Amino acid sequence: MFTKAFRVKSNTAIKGSDRRKLRADVTAAFPALGTDQVSELIPGKEELNIVKLYAHKGEAVTMYVSGGNPILFELEKNLYPTVYTLWSHPDLLPTFTTWPLVFEKLVGGADLMLPGLVVPPAGLPQVQKGDLCAITLVGNRAPVAIGVAAMSTAEMLMSGLKGRGFSVLHTFQDHLWRSGDKSSPPSIVPLVPDPADLKEEKVDPTLQGELRALALEGEKEKEEEDGEVQQAEQMDELLEQCFLQALKCRVRKADLPLLSSTLLGSHMFSCCPEGRQLDIKKSSYKKLSKFLQHMQQEQIVQVKELSKGVESIVAVDWKHPRISSLVVPEPSSSSLAVPEGGTEQPYHPPDIKSLYCVPASMALLFQASGHKKGSALEGGEVRAIIIDYAKKNDLVDANNKNLVKLDPILSDCILEKNEQHTVMMLPWDSLLSRCLEKLQPAYQVTFPGQEPVVKKGKICPIDITLAQRAYNKKVTVVRNLEAYGLDPCSVAAILQQRCQASTTVTPAPGAKDSLQVQIQGNQVHHLGRLLLEEYRLPRKHIQGLEKAPKPGKKK
Repeated sequence: MFTKAFRVKSNTAIKGSDRRKLRADVTAAFPALGTDQVSELIPGKEELNIVKLYAHKGEAVTMYVSGGNPILFELEKNLYPTVYTLWSHPDLLPTFTTWPLVFEKLVGGADLMLPGLVVPPAGLPQVQKGDLCAITLVGNRAPVAIGVAAMSTAEMLMSGLKGRGFSVLHTFQDHLWRSGDKSSPPSIVPLVPDPADLKEEKVDPTLQGELRALALEGEKEKEEEDGEVQQAEQMDELLEQCFLQALKCRVRKADLPLLSSTLLGSHMFSCCPEGRQLDIKKSSYKKLSKFLQHMQQEQIVQVKELSKGVESIVAVDWKHPRISSLVVPEPSSSSLAVPEGGTEQPYHPPDIKSLYCVPASMALLFQASGHKKGSALEGGEVRAIIIDYAKKNDLVDANNKNLVKLDPILSDCILEKNEQHTVMMLPWDSLLSRCLEKLQPAYQVTFPGQEPVVKKGKICPIDITLAQRAYNKKVTVVRNLEAYGLDPCSVAAILQQRCQASTTVTPAPGAKDSLQVQIQGNQVHHLGRLLLEEYRLPRKHIQGLEKAPKPGKKK
């Protein structure tokens, strides 16, 4: 669990009432500890801190630190001792022994396999599945790891000591241990001397095979985890950079309180460097609210829920070292359009392609062409694959080249149930159109300087509507600008100057992390000119242009 670095959420001194509760929890969890030992572990007056942290896989863990060392950690309401605590109380848990060679694998994140156990003359300790156990090395009674038994002792013996024995939670040398003073295990003489043959440290050949397989599996998992962690770390860095740059360059005191969704959509996205894409879901935070809580913990901002379920930034410390020391990168020439009065940057519309995804029901039809479920294809590719399939399987009717015979695969893919026994042939155009209808719609968006992004469904057009407000006043509302790489705040500023009308940017109803622009009056004509002529967006991706006022009529 702690094989990789964890992220600290908070670190606070424990309260008196919480200290007493912790003593009671320790007494209940570890009955072997006497009253004096509990008082020694949880001292009455010495400093004791509660540290809230997230393990590298996202588990929420509470750690208790005394004298600079982690002594306990809590996961899913279960309390566990650390190796520092077990070195003072080596008999606190049932103990199993293994070899130094095996321990190297445990430090790397592997679980303890049963062939790696050293069976003492008195036999293995009696435990049940789910019991917490300590793991020691041959010749030393000081525990070097703790784990949860994957089966009872009886089941271990019945299996012939084969398979996975313990799920390891924490080891000497892992990152939890590193958060303390990094001392080494003390030398504690075993209660019963090890048999002479154990001292030769010969490892069972079966164990060597399992270790080798486990090592390969562990290396593969580690590579995958390393890739995910590296990607998350890079996204965390980009997220913090955009956040700090937005506070330093775009947000002013007059903007507060500022909706968190507005901060993200109107400011942070605009600070993303060219060629990069800000995606909170790919960060270790996963949610904007968790990221903002972390920034609040660093005392950069203050976040409050001013209305139910809606968070806002209510205060910013612009003198915070992380903001004041930030070096803002030079803007690139291909950045998005900014409001007039600043440095005008050209906007380049994205390239948008309609695609088709292969559903499970049509996987067999596309299998021969090397495509599987979820593959995204252009319409021309789909037609070529269907034509090639029909010709290779000799399905084109010999008497009428415009008809295609339906084999069982084609029938299952494109025919309705009531057609299965009645329709034996279809014209080419009907066959191809039916195939396209059965595929799942998707689209590919490519912004200049960025990798193409494929998304399922159909891209939502920029939506322009007119709404009625008080005193029969009209406002123009435009949504979905972000999907086309447009900053709603920049568009609002341009329209405010050109239309000489007030504009506002607010969260779009029913659309998470999306904003809408409202302009006073019917400004569809100005919007159309901006989107079609200046931004050069295709008309098919804009809906509502017909709502522009007719010539001679009052706007």
